[in-house]
This record gives sequence, C-alpha cells and structure tokens, in this order.
Amino acid sequence: MKIVVIGGTGLIGSKLVRRLRADGHDPLAASPEVGVDIITGKGLAEALQGARVVVDVSNAPDWGDAAVMDFFQTSARNILAAEAAAGVGHHVALSVVGTDLLQGSGYFRAKLAQEEAVKAAAVPWTILRATQFFEFIGRIANSSTKDGTVPLPPIFFQPEAADDVAATLAGIAEGAPVNGTVELAGPERFRLDELVRRYLSETGDPRQVVTDARAPYSGLVVDDERALVPGGSYRAGAIRFADWLSQTAAKPAAPSQPQPDGASA
Repeated sequence: MKIVVIGGTGLIGSKLVRRLRADGHDPLAASPEVGVDIITGKGLAEALQGARVVVDVSNAPDWGDAAVMDFFQTSARNILAAEAAAGVGHHVALSVVGTDLLQGSGYFRAKLAQEEAVKAAAVPWTILRATQFFEFIGRIANSSTKDGTVPLPPIFFQPEAADDVAATLAGIAEGAPVNGTVELAGPERFRLDELVRRYLSETGDPRQVVTDARAPYSGLVVDDERALVPGGSYRAGAIRFADWLSQTAAKPAAPSQPQPDGASA
C-alpha cells in the first residue's frame, strides 16, 4: 500500500521509508526537497493521492516557543485536512514520552497541541510516544555543557535506538489504527547522568558529568524523576545500549542535524 512519510528524509523518516519498502509497500518520503510543504500546504494533496496511511515524523526547524507552536499546529491542521480530503484511513504521529508532564517547555507544549489536533480530527489515528533516542545522547551532553563540565540530573532515562523507533512505526502503519497512544522505550533503564557519563567515557570524550538534581533537561528543571519514562505498559525496543554504541563507534560519524532534546525526527 502507499504510505506517505512526512519528514521522510530525516533520521527516523529515512529509516522508516527503507523498512516499509523492504516490507513491500510503496512509501513516499514527503519533504520540501520533493515539493511537499506542510506549512503552506503546497504539494500535500498530490502527495496524499491514493495513500492509505500517513506517518508524521516531521520536526520544527525553530524551537522558539511561538515558532514551534505555530509549526506543529499549522502542520497538523494542513496534514489532517489533506488526509480527510484524500480519504486516508490512518494517521500515525510520532511524539515523546512525558510530553504532558513537561509543559514548562514550549517544545512539549507544542507537541501536546499536535497530539490534541490529531485526536480531534476525523481521520483514524495512532500516536506513538517514544522516549529519547540513543542518537541524541551526544547532543544532550553538548547542550548541557557548561564551563567544560556537563551538569545533569539523575532522572530516569530509558532511550532506544532509532532503528527500533522506525521498526515500531512500520508495524503501527501496517496495522489498524487504535485511536489511542502507544508508548515505546528502550530495553534498559538508566539514570540520565550515569548514561551520559558512560557515553562520554566510552567515546573518549574528556568532559566530566556532574550530578545535579536541579540541572535543567531540555531547558527545564524536571521535578518528577520518572517524567521521561513510561508510567504504564509500553513496547520495548530490542537493541541494547552497549550493542548500539559498539556498532556506532565502528561507523564513520554522519553529519548531524541539531534538534531539541527529545525531539522526534
């Protein structure tokens, strides 16, 4: 079946497109590079023609409070309207575990607004809330570095590999909509400060992690130490951190596109 992946050229989107194609589907990676603009709506109707499923893994280019809210509200409105007109039968959206608990952050307020738009629309839907990706750990260290050290809170953290996110999204896209939210987390639970300390040590980075319960995460002091991990039942990724790290260290570094901690892309 034809499955349109909004944001299909990003980290998760490109992996998802490859997996769907391997499964025998006809995925379309929709992005500005191929003439699909989810903010202006240009190219959306043409891209969605004949599609049975749309998977939205897009992310905002500007993380300012007003800009990110406008991005997720506008894009959701345009995508969902185009889906309804095209007769799409399943809208799948990628969001973040803990979104509703981190509303002091403009980014997470915008993600919650996106979720609410999906729930209110006429198109059957499934939201996948994933924890952070292993691929973002280095970026978390970089954004938290202050005067050569990395202050981080000892909150619980249960990230998974981007490959596991793509695999879970593929399974959801190939199935029936649940009109509900599914959560995904990694197979192991850590403390954030301990995991980043381990990552830096094993990648030869000399920066020292300083444990600080009041240090911000994604610009926000997180008072609930379990805010970033699932609170109930969830799907678990298969790839363990040590295995991902050994595979990643063996590969040449790919150019990275900066994203906010916990962003879905």
